[in-house]
Parts: sequence; C-alpha cells; structure tokens
Amino acid sequence: MKRTVFFISDRTGITAEMLGHSLTAQFEDEVDFTYHTIPFVDDEDKAFAAVTRINQAAHRDGNKPIVFETIVQPKIRSIVQSSQAVLMDFFHTYIDPLEAELGVHSSFRVGKSHSTDDLQAYDTRMNAVNFALNNDDGATTQHYDQADIILVGPSRCGKTPTSLYMAMQFGIFAANYPFTEEDMPNIKLRPGLARNVDKLYGLTIDPMRLHEIRNERRPNSRYSSLQQCMLEVREVESLYRKEGIPVINTTSRSVEELAVKIMSDTGIERRIY
Repeated sequence: MKRTVFFISDRTGITAEMLGHSLTAQFEDEVDFTYHTIPFVDDEDKAFAAVTRINQAAHRDGNKPIVFETIVQPKIRSIVQSSQAVLMDFFHTYIDPLEAELGVHSSFRVGKSHSTDDLQAYDTRMNAVNFALNNDDGATTQHYDQADIILVGPSRCGKTPTSLYMAMQFGIFAANYPFTEEDMPNIKLRPGLARNVDKLYGLTIDPMRLHEIRNERRPNSRYSSLQQCMLEVREVESLYRKEGIPVINTTSRSVEELAVKIMSDTGIERRIY
C-alpha cells in the first residue's frame, strides 16, 4: 500500500515532521509512505497553493493524502482543512483543552517553538554548537574543563554526530575524543582526559559494524580491517572497565536515542527546550 503524506506549517515544519514521522513509523511495515514538507504557509495564497498540491496528490493516488499540520492562525488553517485530505491538526487538538484547563486563551503566536525570541536560549544553543565543533575529534583538550560531557571511543563509532545533536537540541557542551591505532595496545587516558574522568562517557560498537562503516571511508585499509576494529573495540572496552567509565553500544541506536540515554544516565539537564 502506498500513501502520500504532507507536513504543513506556518513556520519550519520541524514539529509536524517529528510528530508525523513518529506516528507513520508505526505503519511502515505495511505502508509505503511518500513524504512532502510545505513550510512557511503563513498567508492565504500559500495556503491555497498547498491545497492545490494536496488535491493533485489525491487525484493522482486515488486516495486521500494524510496531512500533519501545525498552523496557528485559524483562517489559514481552515483553508488547508478544505483540502481532500485526512487532516491531523497537532496544535488545536491540544490547545482547546489546555485553554479550558488553564482558563486563558492561546496567544496564537506563529513559530513560537522554533524562533529566536528567547535570545539567551538561542545564544546557548550556538555556543554549545561552537564548543562541539571546536572540541571535535580530539582537536584540543584544553577546554575540557568547560565541557558538560566528553564522549570517547574508537573512530567512527558515532561520537561526533551525538555531540552535535546534544549541542543543537539540548544546549549541552559536548566534546569528543577518539582512541586511534596509535593508542593501541596498552591504551590509557591522556592528561586532559584523566583530569576530567568524571565527565567521560564511552561509546562502543560491534566490530563488524565498525568494519563496514570504516570500509566505506577507507576500503581495504588496515584502518578498516576487521582485525583492527576488533582490537580497538576490545582495548577501549577494557579501558572503560578499568577506569569505571560508563558505556553505551551504538550499533543499533539512533543519534537521538544515544543523546537522551547518555543524558539520562549522567543526570545532565538540558539547557534549552
């Protein structure tokens, strides 16, 4: 079965995409979804244009597209609701009962969740991203005292994307440091790491999966050989046990799951929402 899905928003569409994907993922074994995002539908002309696209998809497919929308303004939302679609209205499904419970009316602010209105939160996010970039892949250890967490592990096990996700999504100051072939055998913590051992969190990965990832980058090299991957994983896991460093296996986990699990384990609180 094939179905067309639209994410429509008066701003970036990120909220509609996240919630919509979470729901459609429950049916992906049986349904082949095709996704389209239409952001910044913030006036009537854009709303009518979106309706045209939705109705064209309905005519082409022979069934109603599924529309996930996060449009705040009632007039624009009503235009989108006139389309030939199954409509999932995320905001107003919950705003009405919240208004009743809180005893106040919604401000109907467009783009409130992904704006720069809160300059302090925005600055925190950007500072965290800059910190992650400047302290990526062991580029320097002199700023580790300022880190909330330092991810360590073999090269290509997921340290950089996890660090950047924690910075961008939560405002966490995350550094990362790779253990390389030069550290093997008899691996040990270098001074910058040893001084901040309480901030270290270890990443490990199935050696075969690491071999596959590295082979895409440097095929048929010592770096990507299964033997080298097995050695490095074995050595870093031994170090984690020796130093009492908490560890997570990244083999089958998404970046989002890794970040949240690490924060939950360490008790680090997010700085931004």
